[in-house]
Amino acid sequence: MATFANLLSSPATLVFSHRLHHHPLSFSPSFPAQFKSHRVKCLNEPSRDAVESEPTSLSSGSFISTGISSYSWCAGLGVLGFLETGYLTYSKLAGSDAICPVGGGSCGDILNSSYAAVYGIPLPLIGMVAYGAAAFFALKLAAKDVPFGINESNGGLLLLGATTSMATASAYFLYILSTQFPGASCSYCLVSALLSFSLFFTAAKTLGWQKIREEVGLQLCVAGLVFATLSNSYSASALPPPARFGEKFMPYAPTEIKAPSSPLALKLAAHLRSVGAKMYGAFWCSHCLEQKEMFGREAKKLLNYGECYPDGFKIGTGLSQECKEVKITGFPMWLINAQVLEGIQDFPNLAKASGFEAGEFSGELAELAKLSAEANMQP
Repeated sequence: MATFANLLSSPATLVFSHRLHHHPLSFSPSFPAQFKSHRVKCLNEPSRDAVESEPTSLSSGSFISTGISSYSWCAGLGVLGFLETGYLTYSKLAGSDAICPVGGGSCGDILNSSYAAVYGIPLPLIGMVAYGAAAFFALKLAAKDVPFGINESNGGLLLLGATTSMATASAYFLYILSTQFPGASCSYCLVSALLSFSLFFTAAKTLGWQKIREEVGLQLCVAGLVFATLSNSYSASALPPPARFGEKFMPYAPTEIKAPSSPLALKLAAHLRSVGAKMYGAFWCSHCLEQKEMFGREAKKLLNYGECYPDGFKIGTGLSQECKEVKITGFPMWLINAQVLEGIQDFPNLAKASGFEAGEFSGELAELAKLSAEANMQP
């Protein structure tokens, strides 16, 4: 009898009894009642309270509220940005004005201003490529099919770097919008900025703030590179006039040249016109005035000149259609035999580019070339 009691209390017997307790045919009416009510808890069996209170685990890169992965959200935001910038790119390349439901004319002025291009590349086209690349990469990360043999961790860092650059650019453009276009409104600009910031924060949430802190140096380098690129692009262009013009509208006024023209200036101006050479400029541009004064009053009238702001100017005014087509990058700019000459050009340079036969003016041109070379050598 003692042996039977010991056997019932042994671990193996208790486990066996526990299993029988859950089987529908485990007990007959004749089985002792005290064993029917006895339930043995296995050591590795979680309690019911623990099971019910245990939070549902989420895979990396997912939102609790929807269960949609963060990478999928990034892909969706990227697609929205791609569609917006794609429409603006089409409007830009087609030469049509984008529909601006909010902002009216000021929206169109901003989209057609000199700030709407970086190194001559339309800004919407750059945005379309950036949003498209972010959407594609995010989709690959969501499907755990990262291209180019990149693992998911490095892929997340690449997406973070891309979205960091986009958010930095958006912040820079918001600064331009507030300083160069005070009081103006551009719904496309604001929507693009919202999408860029949302992409950045979503990508950052996916990696986790601990990882963000570890890679803060890389993010600062990316942001600095974007900022420097945009700053150099706009500073290299002579398109925007000095900020002192502010919001004051300047009606177009032709420049007046009082100095008489030399025989060389008259002949060179006539030759430039005959070969189809053209000078582009702006009525408020001091360098353009200096170039015209170099030719003098009579020769200036012979020049083929294209005014890029024939209807007047204020901050945000777009270039004329002709100046857009020739991709003006600064004032003045010459177009001679499909060759672009930027900035003020002396007579020897214009003569060489246009194939001018100097004849009796050969000595004068040579002397001017010598003086120009000496001036360039001076510190």
